[in-house]
Amino acid sequence: MVSSQHDAVHRIFRQEPDLLARLVPEAGVEFPEYSSIEPLDTDLTEIRPLERRVDSFFRVRTADDEGGFLLAVESQSQPDPEKHNSWAYYLAHMYAKYRLPPILLVVCRDKKTAAWAAEPIRIGRRFHTSMKVFPLVLGPIGIRAITDPEEAAKDLALTTFSVLINAKDPGILAILDAVAPVLGPNADWAEFVEAGLDQGSSRDHWRELMAVYTPNFPGLGSVMEETWQEVHADGEAKGEARGEAKAVLRVLRARGVEVTESVQERVMACVDLELLEIWLDRSLVVENADELFGEE
Repeated sequence: MVSSQHDAVHRIFRQEPDLLARLVPEAGVEFPEYSSIEPLDTDLTEIRPLERRVDSFFRVRTADDEGGFLLAVESQSQPDPEKHNSWAYYLAHMYAKYRLPPILLVVCRDKKTAAWAAEPIRIGRRFHTSMKVFPLVLGPIGIRAITDPEEAAKDLALTTFSVLINAKDPGILAILDAVAPVLGPNADWAEFVEAGLDQGSSRDHWRELMAVYTPNFPGLGSVMEETWQEVHADGEAKGEARGEAKAVLRVLRARGVEVTESVQERVMACVDLELLEIWLDRSLVVENADELFGEE
């Protein structure tokens, strides 16, 4: 069964294929000038009953070559020798079917798997090699985490991919803190991040960060809407007042409003839910944190 972490990476590519042209150079290969990158059917099954399905599949039309080339993208979570058979098959079948040169790009989220995937695949015997496959690999070694909000805002697709490829980094929570103000207002990319994070502390942390952003399409049942509802439901169960107080402070900081120590202490000390709800509404519009309190 394909995991959401696995699928999120490929949904990014399918939504923005041009991202591949910006990423491939990170694998040490110059991407040629191109006119378009077009998704193709990922089903590479032959007539005989043996299913072979590549994760993502694209045709790149280059400026200096009428036919262009094929780009197969695979996600790999751990070393698996059986994949060598599949990858060799994919390349041979694509070349035979489309009569275009194929390239294999493997996306890995940990260094051990990335090192394994980068090893050439030799097919043959000691006395003769019939075929050799050289995968290109994108992993946490080559793709650095983007933590500068200004840089992150320039390319949301690349920023989202950098988060997912570094999802196992020990500093992932700090990475999420850095990109949340940039990706949070964009529900599509925020949901990509949530789907691509592992279950546990990192995904829980992201959901808390996203709680300050209302869903773009209320009632549609989106992940962003579920996040909003679940975080506040959880806050009610474990101490709704404290959850509301944190939300007030988080909204202010996300909007760039300075929160002094005295304001933080006053908000966190409040146990009046009705008053906290008033403060939460005001936190969306006030220019100064002291304006929260009005005439109370």
